[in-house]
Amino acid sequence: MIFSTKKEKKYSYVEAGEGRPLVLLHGLMGGLSNFDKMVDFFSDRGFKVYVPQLPIYDLPVLNTNLTTIAKYIIKFIESHISEPVTIVGNSMGGHVGLILTLARPDLVKNLVLTGSSGLYERTFGDSFPRKNDRSYIRKKTEEVFYDPKVATEDLVDEVFAVVNDRMKGIKTVMLARSAIKHNMLNDLPKILTPTCLIWGKQDNVTPPEVAEDMHKFIPNSDLFWIDHCGHAAMMEKPEEFNEILYNWVKDKV
Repeated sequence: MIFSTKKEKKYSYVEAGEGRPLVLLHGLMGGLSNFDKMVDFFSDRGFKVYVPQLPIYDLPVLNTNLTTIAKYIIKFIESHISEPVTIVGNSMGGHVGLILTLARPDLVKNLVLTGSSGLYERTFGDSFPRKNDRSYIRKKTEEVFYDPKVATEDLVDEVFAVVNDRMKGIKTVMLARSAIKHNMLNDLPKILTPTCLIWGKQDNVTPPEVAEDMHKFIPNSDLFWIDHCGHAAMMEKPEEFNEILYNWVKDKV
């Protein structure tokens, strides 16, 4: 199903279905399309799904950090949703979800993390070397997945466009650095919200040890593995991901 994006002065987002609110947060190099299969699945099963476009490239340089993005999502939940939500965050979106849950636990009924940053992750580094080299960008994009074929030409084009836009490239590096600096190891025990960790066993970006540590330090957490799967489980193994999440969340009051 193709979903239309609602555009307002401050927010751009997809909204689908009716029922319990589910807010999906994409990663640094991700976008709304990363969650297409999830939106289809959950909007048909009693959930109202929201996928806000994170303002990665719209923030002033001095405010380009994860805390500002978390505040943006807090305001989105307050203005568009009248009850606590289930947050699903991939990669940097998971990190934003952690910050948000810690700051405003009253807004988050359940937290779901997949390939989340927050402890440590492997990134492009401090710059984008050979940014005009499309084959290099393809290789780096393929490394996100267990099956390189998931990195379609359209996806590679999106990443290539970002790294070759000077300001987008600068802000991407700034947010990557912000994620590395904002280590949440000491904060994880304070997160009492029910938390579901769904991780690709072959995640090269936030490797399995990250999931194990998050499970160890987040008190009320469950950990599920998906084999033959990399950093974006909801894209690479959507059927398995959706079933795991649905079975976990459906009985949560």
